[in-house]
Amino acid sequence: MAESTKSAKLTIDGKDFELPVYSPTAGPDVLDIRKLYGEAGVFTYDPGFTSTASCDSTITFIDGGQGVLLHRGYPIDQLASKSHYLEVCYLLLYGELPSAKELEQFESHITHHTMLHEQMQNFFRGFRRDAHPMAVMVGVVGAMSAFYHDSTDINDPQQREIASHRLIAKMPTIASWAYKYSIGQPFVYPRNDLDYSSNFLRMCFAVPAEDYEVNPILSRAMDRIFTLHADHEQNASTSTVRLASSSGANPFACIAAGIACLWGPAHGGANQACLEMLKEIGTPDRIPEYIARAKDKDDPFRLMGFGHRVYKNFDPRATVMKQSADEVLDLLGVENNPILATAKELEKAALADPYFADKKLFPNVDFYSGIILEAMGFPTSMFTPIFAVARTVGWISQWKEQLSDPHHKIGRPRQLYLGETQRNYVDIENR
Repeated sequence: MAESTKSAKLTIDGKDFELPVYSPTAGPDVLDIRKLYGEAGVFTYDPGFTSTASCDSTITFIDGGQGVLLHRGYPIDQLASKSHYLEVCYLLLYGELPSAKELEQFESHITHHTMLHEQMQNFFRGFRRDAHPMAVMVGVVGAMSAFYHDSTDINDPQQREIASHRLIAKMPTIASWAYKYSIGQPFVYPRNDLDYSSNFLRMCFAVPAEDYEVNPILSRAMDRIFTLHADHEQNASTSTVRLASSSGANPFACIAAGIACLWGPAHGGANQACLEMLKEIGTPDRIPEYIARAKDKDDPFRLMGFGHRVYKNFDPRATVMKQSADEVLDLLGVENNPILATAKELEKAALADPYFADKKLFPNVDFYSGIILEAMGFPTSMFTPIFAVARTVGWISQWKEQLSDPHHKIGRPRQLYLGETQRNYVDIENR
């Protein structure tokens, strides 16, 4: 951590306390309150930790007011348009863009780790056929620690490296097999001659009777979805991974915890909620009715996929995702799909309406990614598993960074206790 060059003064009951202030390379200054309880006997109160830095990090920076998202300093729009997912994985893991040789070696290593242990098929078949794919992913990823004992020692740098590569490589296989199991189709094994995104699409849509020819436009769109969701700073699932990791849990358990957190509709389910809204609207002729409802403050209806909690002006990921959405819809068409036709018309209507422009309710990355995945033929139950595939590298990068931090401690948030004070036990006959 950088040296503190200034401080803030806090006065409690007439006594002053000096709090060190740290200046980051980007973003607001940070008050160091680590010694506050020991010196002043008080805690801070911050539900949701929205004003608390739980760590220092060099991986991802977000400025929501300016619409900035940087991975290791590189703008997300440049990475999504000029790079590809596995190169971004390398960047997040190791801090720098790879040379051509480094990238070739990394891609080869990931490609040759995509197979799952054959006995893991038994885990999939232990679930009911109607199990949600996210439930399957939480269980199977957690079970990896029972199969890959040579990569669970978090104190061994080589084992950490092996676990990192295994998780990135095997997550598309796990997600695609969860999908295949849910629809009653046989598992499709990965192929080493395909790139990461093409391999995933083939494992989802190929069948023994007829192989799946991967369209490069769809593969590129999937790669962009992976890239644009690779990491997003200290969000709920990333914080969950870090909290689990702080106890010394093995990497597979930590990533399973992240997947479980991502499953929540307030976190990873935004694009699914967007598609469900489009299904509720139904057809383009009903859009004016729902636009009016969205403007009515007394109506609980909200336009899903518009605006963002973090980005207050625009979502820097949405521009690139819109390009992919347009390419995919041009390829596959919208004529026979009322949901996609409704989405295109809703986008036009919202962008042209001053009400939404004034309130910064722009189409976000979830709006466009949901449209793309629907057009590709994925059910909404697979939207969050695909998000989990993409975010795995972010979780792992944060996990590795935390383990290398000499100042990291087990997570132990405090509380503002408002319950009963001490009272004596009353025997049951006297109550």
